[in-house]
Amino acid sequence: MLTTTLTPLSSIPQNPCRSSRVNTFPPNFSGRCKCEFQIERGLGFDTGGAFYRQESAAGRDLGVLAASLHKKSNGSLRVLDALCGCGVRSLRYLVEAEADFVAANDGNDCYGSTIAENLSRAQKGSCEGNNGERWKVTHLEANRVMVDYYMQKSFFDFIDVDSFGSDSSFLRSAMNALRLGGLLYVTSTDGYSSGGHRPHHSLAAYGAYVRPMPYSNEVGLRMLIGGAAREAAVLGYHITPLFSYYAYHGPVFRVLLRMNRGKIHDSRHYGYIGYCHECGNSREYSWDQLGQISCSCSMPMVSNSLVVSGPLWTGPLHDAAYLTDMLNLAKEWGWVESGSKNSLEKLINLMIDESDPKLPFGYIKLDEMASRAKINSPPLKALMSAMHQEGYAVSRSQIATNAIKTNCPMTECIRIAKELLQVPVS
Repeated sequence: MLTTTLTPLSSIPQNPCRSSRVNTFPPNFSGRCKCEFQIERGLGFDTGGAFYRQESAAGRDLGVLAASLHKKSNGSLRVLDALCGCGVRSLRYLVEAEADFVAANDGNDCYGSTIAENLSRAQKGSCEGNNGERWKVTHLEANRVMVDYYMQKSFFDFIDVDSFGSDSSFLRSAMNALRLGGLLYVTSTDGYSSGGHRPHHSLAAYGAYVRPMPYSNEVGLRMLIGGAAREAAVLGYHITPLFSYYAYHGPVFRVLLRMNRGKIHDSRHYGYIGYCHECGNSREYSWDQLGQISCSCSMPMVSNSLVVSGPLWTGPLHDAAYLTDMLNLAKEWGWVESGSKNSLEKLINLMIDESDPKLPFGYIKLDEMASRAKINSPPLKALMSAMHQEGYAVSRSQIATNAIKTNCPMTECIRIAKELLQVPVS
């Protein structure tokens, strides 16, 4: 329980509308923060001029489902929403996930009354806040509030850090404030770095030198997880991804991680990814292979067509069993209509399909395959069915609509596509 009152940093400029560094709004922010009443999953709230995207509701749905599962399995739930904006996520954690206590923090104290008004819609309870309130609002820089809670040994079961850009400085502070076995829900919106356009920036932010690759949006998720894995190792912990979510608006990269004690001493799931522009295949490279990297299509010569990014997370992006529990809970809550394929159900099912351990990292865009084969793209479902019949693992990608994840080499993909279209195979 907090024993002191959290006060704003004196070093923050005393502007009429003060905001912390990690609350920097994106370039296209203008016109998106209209003060208006919104409804999300039946809960009403006021945006109060804070940045709010209705398109991000799916990411909030996933977070609430995960928080609720943690409450059901552990019996209690303390949530820190480190960059809460207008407080819609905090409100949903209180009402839908039935959190025992939510600490709602935003560096911009102009939103204070809006956040408090929104959270007051949740029922009061016999909890730890002032006067038995289930929530507390603060206006600190995100790292400061997490460090303060850590110093007071006031740990959380679930920490949500929904930041802009690729500022990864919050990772260590969040892990310090997180209870062992707790969940960390982190964000990046830096599509330039994941696309390989700012390799020195991604190196500084996440310790990964990223080159352009055709599945750059998956690289963005792996870059974020890899950065978290590195920070956890420094603290003597290890992380396990429970799900990884990409949304095109922003773009937004969100991953849910479980943190546990114990450093993993080998480099399992943390290495380098290579993509060959010549043959279109990808491969993982371990640390001891550095200096010996080449592609089988040009061995033993140096592969000038090979680009390598890393170190990145190369392991699973999702936990299928955990996602199944999330989907069942969504159905129980009526978030999935019987017999329909709404966006949330489709998203979670795609993630479950992607969890097949036979599937490697990356995905193949059908347009790229068709361009290499100089053919039109065959129907996606027909192509997947033919691959299954030949013994390959394959699924659709939740990241790109016209793409597949498969362990089928590019040359075989082209052969199968040509046979489907009855094009002579050379």
